[in-house]
Amino acid sequence: MARNYKKEYRTYHKRKKQKKRRAGRNKARRMMIKSKRARKGDGKDVHHKDRNPRNNNRKNLKIQSRKKNRGNNK
Repeated sequence: MARNYKKEYRTYHKRKKQKKRRAGRNKARRMMIKSKRARKGDGKDVHHKDRNPRNNNRKNLKIQSRKKNRGNNK
């Protein structure tokens, strides 16, 4: 069964709450690049320790490998 991208965008990615969460994650990444803790194309993710992508306090952010960060679902 093929993935329905139009439906996925309509029901999830288009929501205001999800847009704000995505913007928070993007902002955290830009902050880490600016502070030289991350580089473009380094294969790392920015981890939010409290799992809130809108909380971009420096003490809440850390760089992790993609595998470790995305497997952190607990």
